Amino acid sequence: MQRTTLGDFELTAISDGIYHLDGGGMFGVVPRSLWERKVKPEGNNLVPLGLNSVVIRTGSQTVLIETGVGNKLSERMVKIYGQPAQLLDKLAQVGVVPEDVDIVINSHLHFDHCGWNTVRRGDKFAATFPRAKYYVQEGEWKHAHENQRDAVSYITENYDPLVESGQMTLLRGDAEIVPGISVRVYPGHTRDMQAILVQSGGKTACYISDLIPTSAHLDLNWVMSYDLYPLETIESRKRYYAHAVPEKWLTMFTHDAKLPWAYVGKDEKGKMVVEE
Repeated sequence: MQRTTLGDFELTAISDGIYHLDGGGMFGVVPRSLWERKVKPEGNNLVPLGLNSVVIRTGSQTVLIETGVGNKLSERMVKIYGQPAQLLDKLAQVGVVPEDVDIVINSHLHFDHCGWNTVRRGDKFAATFPRAKYYVQEGEWKHAHENQRDAVSYITENYDPLVESGQMTLLRGDAEIVPGISVRVYPGHTRDMQAILVQSGGKTACYISDLIPTSAHLDLNWVMSYDLYPLETIESRKRYYAHAVPEKWLTMFTHDAKLPWAYVGKDEKGKMVVEE
């Protein structure tokens, strides 16, 4: 749990806990001999990953970026991924109850990014944050209903009840959500994954989501095997760095187990690195 200020906004990083994925999946064609220098694998080649969310207090609204895995995984999925389900407790620790949240923004709809969007109430599903307006890209929601390669990563109960009730807004491209908080589409991981930009007092932070899932993925070519469009991931990273590096954006990592955010830059050899 870390906290920082960005202009007039207060940002607090919290987590739904730690889960594990295959190291080969997380680093694609990068040899283990290289990536294990940055992330030490545990048993069965699994690497620990964070489920990082960010609470933004603007002074008038409380905004939540991403809602982790949640508590609705099947028994089979729990055996594979675990189910830490810590987000609501972590919110309470920073003084936020579900009714306090005004806006929820999902970068995309894979189960590990929107699991606490809803909770089970009997045989139905209801919004975890009853007063909140939810936002995601329409193209991402449509993709979630296709019989595609990553179909296993989608759980319709995390979002369809919200779309049906009108509580979730389906966006079509880049958009401002509230003054100082906007979304920008960066294709690669999925076609319509969106990053969340936070701007106040002349400063910028960006929740870049699975475009750069951890601080170990800064290299342009260290692309996950989970990315549907890996070449577009590389181009989107180039586009992101073209602004984030010279303009000193704070980059927020969705799956880094130790580092929720950092400034990134280039070393003397031109490689992307975390700056002190």
